[in-house]
Amino acid sequence: MFEDEEAPGLDNSSKNTSMNDIMDSKPEHFHKLGDVIEKQDETGLMQVESLCMHCHENGTTRLLLLRVPFFRDVILESFECPHCSYKDNSVKSADQIQPQGSKYTLEVENEEDLQRQVIKSDTAIFKLETLGIEMPTGESQLTNVEGILMKIQLSLVTVQPELYNGLEPILQKLGQILNCKAFPFTISLDDPSGNSWIAPAPGDKGSKYRRKDYPRTHEQNEALGIAADPEAIKHEAPVMVQTAGDPEDLDIVDGKVYSLPAECPGCTMACVVNMQKVDIPHFKEVFIWSTVCDDCGYRTNEIKTGGAVPEKGKKIILEVNKIEDLSRDILKSDTCAVHSDELEMSVQPGTLGGRFTTVEGLLTEVRDQLRGQIFDIDDEAHVGGDSMAASEKETWSRFFARLDAAIKGEMKFVITLEDPLASSYVQSLCNPEPDPQLRVEEYARTEEEEEELGLRDMKTEGYGADAEKTEVGGT
Repeated sequence: MFEDEEAPGLDNSSKNTSMNDIMDSKPEHFHKLGDVIEKQDETGLMQVESLCMHCHENGTTRLLLLRVPFFRDVILESFECPHCSYKDNSVKSADQIQPQGSKYTLEVENEEDLQRQVIKSDTAIFKLETLGIEMPTGESQLTNVEGILMKIQLSLVTVQPELYNGLEPILQKLGQILNCKAFPFTISLDDPSGNSWIAPAPGDKGSKYRRKDYPRTHEQNEALGIAADPEAIKHEAPVMVQTAGDPEDLDIVDGKVYSLPAECPGCTMACVVNMQKVDIPHFKEVFIWSTVCDDCGYRTNEIKTGGAVPEKGKKIILEVNKIEDLSRDILKSDTCAVHSDELEMSVQPGTLGGRFTTVEGLLTEVRDQLRGQIFDIDDEAHVGGDSMAASEKETWSRFFARLDAAIKGEMKFVITLEDPLASSYVQSLCNPEPDPQLRVEEYARTEEEEEELGLRDMKTEGYGADAEKTEVGGT
């Protein structure tokens, strides 16, 4: 684009032109960004000439700013070189790195699930869990489940032809999956930056669709380039934390706030975590954790329960029949799932984290979080969802209408809390007498729940004797 242009007022043969001479030249000699980029107003597509890294000639990069329903803003990039025919495309998040990483897990059960939209950033790892196949980091994509599986199949065949014989059984199974002959199977998408995503659907129930947010490790922050500068940390003033005493030297007192030094999961700078123990009547002790970072403004709070891991999980069923039931206190732990058949609502473990609120507060939080993601609502106009299919938009509209009616106390419904660690609670209005609207049932945890909670690898009996044997053997 600039090959045949000579900057007016400058002698290209001179090698000694100073920077001051350039800065003193007229403003019209500089190219404006709008002159470099050609924009098509109807589609919002932008084109900019850029260097091809294969043949070092000029090619064209096309950029499209796209708002993805259920998710956030992304930038689609497509490059094409007319000289060597090299082509490439990628998708990048237009948002900042999220405070926490995220992992999505989906049980693919039918052809409709294969069409679910997938955004894979260049920091995400996609796995076909059923076959143990992994697509590593380094390539970003905007596609669907079928498209990313086809990409894996093509990569195995073309990139590693010398391993074809050894990979043939896996390729056959992958072919059966793509031909819709191997349902169900499991996929996962793990992204430390939190900028990847698998689309949900209104009918997702149980463990079919799961999202789990998690704090990044220091190594993951370094890989994302957001780790704090070690040299800056050396010269940084130490964080002064006033505590109620060393927790190792005294008992944790109810109602007293303890402050602990920590690393911010958003910017990795030093911050303070406040903890308070609260005793809930007729239940158990819980710990309220609150994190505030003065550097980046990151804030979060969470509830965790104390005590030993129970032998069985607990299911709490509440019949909401009158307006007063919406004011019942609810403690939803991080491991608790919430669902209601009347509301067609299903909240998977880890989705909202630990919460101590009311029935109304819990439903309001579910509604607000989902509505902002599903309809992509503009804060001022309160409209959105134009890019969503009409049938899908109607389904979500019915769902939110029922949820609004439940929050206003205009309909009766049953809400169920299912917690494999029995760490959730719903307030009884008849204590110490039994509450006719509240039922509590214990159940045996499934092997899958035991595995996810890490209980199958935990040794709880005889570990003291094993340690003594190890010491005797060592001596």
